[in-house]
Amino acid sequence: MPLEEIPLSLDIESIPQPVEDLIEEAERRADEFYEAGLGLRFPNYVPSDPRIVYAAMSDLKKQGHLQGKVFCEWGCGFGLAACMASMLGMKAYGLEIEDDLFARASKLAADLNLPVKILQTSYLPEGFDESEGHGGKDLISPDDRTTAGGLISPPMYDDLDPGDVDLFFVYPWPGQEEMMMDLFSAVASHGSILLIYLGDGEIEAYTLDDSGDSRW
Repeated sequence: MPLEEIPLSLDIESIPQPVEDLIEEAERRADEFYEAGLGLRFPNYVPSDPRIVYAAMSDLKKQGHLQGKVFCEWGCGFGLAACMASMLGMKAYGLEIEDDLFARASKLAADLNLPVKILQTSYLPEGFDESEGHGGKDLISPDDRTTAGGLISPPMYDDLDPGDVDLFFVYPWPGQEEMMMDLFSAVASHGSILLIYLGDGEIEAYTLDDSGDSRW
């Protein structure tokens, strides 16, 4: 389903001090992780700019674009964006399938006493997959019906229904940008928003531009 871009006005000069403290602590832990040689599985990992991400989330909230308070970060890494969403008053979830990163994201939230729930699962719900396409990744969606003719189950992330999420955030790997937009169109409900960081300080927000529900 086509997406409609939401203009963003970013104020990165007015980040609250508690958020700055969170960013500093998260970056310190990430530096320790890589300096200890624990990040060999993720040699190409580049974090998003957390101040830009926070400013974008704050602007979406301030401008009244969010219809609710449920946040989900696809591939949360160290969990910083999910923690920042929690500090903005959102019910925050982070999805991370890698053992080390899942543990560290969970510990960051717990150590800072933030009510963030990190789920050790893929951003691709059961029945979805990805493949190499021309110039990037393609999303493989499940058939609308099973071979028996019955409706397949709606996508779920453990106990989180993506249809209940009001704001998704992702910093996709190169070549995954269109696939993540397609995934958002497939699993999100009307009115939810996708915030996507594109690297080099570039961030964009999208919502479904049709009044109907995109999913199941």
